[in-house]
Amino acid sequence: MPEVAVVVPTIGRPSLRRLLDSLGAQAAAAPVTAGPEGAAAAGPIEVVVVDDRPLEPADRTTGRTAGVPPEPLDVPALPWPCRVLRSGGRGPAAARNVGWRATGARWVAFLDDDVVVPEDWYDLLLQDLADAESDRPAGARTSTGDTAAGASTPVGGVQGRLEVPLPVDRRPTDWERNTAGLRDAAWATADMAYRRDALVGVEGFDERFPRAYREDADLAARVRAAGWTLRRGGRTTIHPVRPADGWVSVRVQAGNRDDALLRRRYGRDWRTVTAAGPGRGPAHLGTVAAAAVGLAGLAARRPRVAAAGALTWTALTTDFLRRRVAPGPRPREAGGTAELRRMLATSAVIPVVAVAHRLAGSWRHRTATAWPPPVRAVLFDRDGTLVHDVPYNGDPAAVRPVAGAREVLDGLRAAGLAIGVVSNQSGIARGLLTAGQVDAVNREIERRVGPVGTWQICPHGPDDGCPCRKPSPLLVLRAARALGVQPYECAVVGDIGADVEAARAAGAVGVLVPTPVTRQAEIDAAPLVAADLAAAVELALDRTGGSRPVPGSVR
Repeated sequence: MPEVAVVVPTIGRPSLRRLLDSLGAQAAAAPVTAGPEGAAAAGPIEVVVVDDRPLEPADRTTGRTAGVPPEPLDVPALPWPCRVLRSGGRGPAAARNVGWRATGARWVAFLDDDVVVPEDWYDLLLQDLADAESDRPAGARTSTGDTAAGASTPVGGVQGRLEVPLPVDRRPTDWERNTAGLRDAAWATADMAYRRDALVGVEGFDERFPRAYREDADLAARVRAAGWTLRRGGRTTIHPVRPADGWVSVRVQAGNRDDALLRRRYGRDWRTVTAAGPGRGPAHLGTVAAAAVGLAGLAARRPRVAAAGALTWTALTTDFLRRRVAPGPRPREAGGTAELRRMLATSAVIPVVAVAHRLAGSWRHRTATAWPPPVRAVLFDRDGTLVHDVPYNGDPAAVRPVAGAREVLDGLRAAGLAIGVVSNQSGIARGLLTAGQVDAVNREIERRVGPVGTWQICPHGPDDGCPCRKPSPLLVLRAARALGVQPYECAVVGDIGADVEAARAAGAVGVLVPTPVTRQAEIDAAPLVAADLAAAVELALDRTGGSRPVPGSVR
């Protein structure tokens, strides 16, 4: 039976409980037990829920104290092992990476937190994966839509069929039709199972996609380019339409920024390469250009130019409005009048917003390279990694850098890489140290090994429930922000498992440099292990992201 883990990224929507309840009600649900050969019994190896709510609230007006994490998620008891991980509010692509990298399952089934799985979903998932491993097509389709019989490439992913319930007493609204488009979407991760080897080979999801938009199309394109086949399976998942206000169609135009990234990565044919389907980019650009011509003619007191621009804008906007209104509810139907008002208001705004987002995305991603990008910053744990560990040290005279520390950091600075330190200092909470003593020790470390771009310290104890203590990713996220880089452009070097776990949760490369106090379980679980700082930095700069074994790793 294929080993499978279910990964669910979430931002804490109430629909999460509904999904997890439907998972727990699976007809095949049974606790995981080891068989005679150590294989898993019925049921996924585990369910991994990745909480992607920010660890630090961005809006102080909410009344929540800065630095205090949100309330725990409502996660019911399941018949399978279930873990909740934190990803720090970095988007669904990053959250999914945190989830699949934390599990060793051979297959990873991704579900969105707003879907519901029928009672036979897990049985059919297992059948889909068994067919994929034996290359039995069972009528499934490849990435080109052809029957997969006799496929010469291994199956790397199997998509579930999405069913979107729509009203039966009226025509669907624009937002309902938008959601219903998921029925035909290629490789949507609302329900998509990937072989772990395929995810490893392409370094998972591209975390430069911050929204639930295009990140799945990009992953599928890279998996296919790596030599894997994708197909549709026989299982079905229900995707209800989420409640939304009248301006949701304007807000989703932010996805045009992600389209700009795909254009940068795949060229003019990016829609074909990623199976994204046609878009209205040229029409929106023409609408905005017509408006600009009209306004310019008006400003220049050239009435013919102004009239031509205004007439063209009116024609294009009217056509856009007609395309949105025609398939929607009629005024005599329930909600039809309100829908018409929404279409009138948003049809005039959408082209401008879409073009603005596209231009902003083109500028932001103008130098985007392949995923993952190079490491631009290296973050070190302090005690046991950068300096020899002296428990609760508050004496600068006791500072002793580890062998080669100065040379390694000088080399990083010479190469233009930023340097930071992320350190738990629970001695402050325990009353064994003061913040001033910690600062004095840090200044002495800088005197001995050279300047450090940022010091990120957690002063709390293990039982304080703070959001910053490693293995939480918050210190890494703060360090990246202070250094002006993205978390996925960082590497973290440490001597215990919490350092590596914090790196993984932040999307950074994690490298373990064991010391006599490092537990064997931590060494076994670490994706990259090195004998010393120099070797650790060399591994980190290879930018494997902790997903591939690296020749020369010390195990």
